[in-house]
Amino acid sequence: MRRPVLCSLIFASGLLALTQITTPTDAAAEARLALVIGQSAYRTVPELPNAANDAKGMAELLGNAGFTVTAAPNLSQNEMRQAISDFAGKVSASGTDTVALVFYAGHGLQIDGENYLVPVDLDPKREADIPLQGVRLNDLLNTLGALPLRARIFMLDACRNNPFPALSGAGHGLAIVDTKAGAPGSFISYSTSPGAEAEDGSGADSPYTAAALTVAKEPNIPIEEVFKRIRIAVAQSTDGRQIPWESSSLTTDFRFFGDSSGQQPRSPATNAMAQASATRSVEDWRKDLQGKDAKVAYDLVIADDTVPAYQAYIELYAQDVRTPRLRTVMERRRQMLAWDRAVAINTRASYEAYLANWDNSDLAATARRLLLRVQNRNYGLPVAAAAVPVAVAMAPTCPCSAPTPPATTPINPTVAPIIKKRVDDTPPPSKRKVVDTPPKRRPPPDEVVVERAPPPQGPPPAAVMQGIGIGVGIGMGMGMGGGGRGGEMGHGDYGRGTRY
Repeated sequence: MRRPVLCSLIFASGLLALTQITTPTDAAAEARLALVIGQSAYRTVPELPNAANDAKGMAELLGNAGFTVTAAPNLSQNEMRQAISDFAGKVSASGTDTVALVFYAGHGLQIDGENYLVPVDLDPKREADIPLQGVRLNDLLNTLGALPLRARIFMLDACRNNPFPALSGAGHGLAIVDTKAGAPGSFISYSTSPGAEAEDGSGADSPYTAAALTVAKEPNIPIEEVFKRIRIAVAQSTDGRQIPWESSSLTTDFRFFGDSSGQQPRSPATNAMAQASATRSVEDWRKDLQGKDAKVAYDLVIADDTVPAYQAYIELYAQDVRTPRLRTVMERRRQMLAWDRAVAINTRASYEAYLANWDNSDLAATARRLLLRVQNRNYGLPVAAAAVPVAVAMAPTCPCSAPTPPATTPINPTVAPIIKKRVDDTPPPSKRKVVDTPPKRRPPPDEVVVERAPPPQGPPPAAVMQGIGIGVGIGMGMGMGGGGRGGEMGHGDYGRGTRY
């Protein structure tokens, strides 16, 4: 009697195992690799205990979500660069159907419009030390952006306050990074708005990471919706002082938990159309918010996190207690968008336009410094404006000789030029008729063309060998030679721009 029961159990177990093998999961559909960096033990400034806790919590969450996690705490500059390089190697070997995620908790700085991750051994004495001692965020983005992947996700809890006294002139927070300008299939999230500072938090984790650890666990939520909910949660926990921000150029769906294997990838064109249609005007937002409770409207505009949404809320809910803070957020966003444009264009006009509107901002000193750099660029003279050298053969050498147009074919500089002399066109003696006529009057001596040595101050002998003749047809000899040398002077490298 027990044998049939045992056989039934074995059969059921086999069916269950077969079902698990044949049922698609996220892990089976795509490879997931994560690099988690937690910078806590800084050597020259106070430690960030929450950064270490944030990294540990995210490493555990991502491991449960199917990621193979590489934990890299408290990295020096060389160690951070090596960790990024090693991670890029693993991602490249994993293939194109890979999701690569980088989580960074620690200090971040903005210098001259560039964002930098801060190694634990950074010890700057001036702003110019940051490019030498820090790690550019763009280097991380470009390293993974060069690899053909399913998706690249960057989570930066790095907008904390600037702790370095020598960098008092640096801008607050991080500058905008637009993923649409880089490789498609990327998603980047800041713990707060560009140009703002994030809080370290009073608990074990920062407000941003604490929200991410809770919201990301919910199953079957697309990543865009996950970070909208994270933004709302952080705004609530900080009373509006901190509002996370993100930029996306994803071309495929992604969920931290849940089965997304059946989702079809979005083409870049479809993704661009969806983003364009999602951008609404102030008038659209007025219509959507009209008549709604202030708290409901507030959550809607926070989730959208755009200037038109904030503008509509401020106009409709002018007396609400949240309006002053949203006005500050909106003005800072406008300023950071203007700063992003100025740095991207990188010209005198772009920085002057920024200073015309934001002359008293924290980035004004940087704008003036960059303006001075572009003004001091050595462009040189344009080729068209350069003086054209005059060939010696083109200048008259005596009153009776005038320059002729340049020859159409080059001459052989090794052959002496032909000197045209006066030709007697009378027939030879055998055929000449004898006519008693008075002798022809010879021209005065000053009208006779003779061969003479060049004056002491004249052109050198080498120039004469290249076709400098005297008399009729002088210009025909040197027209092409002089023009050729003038053409050679027109070569230059002024079209190459250098970005400072």
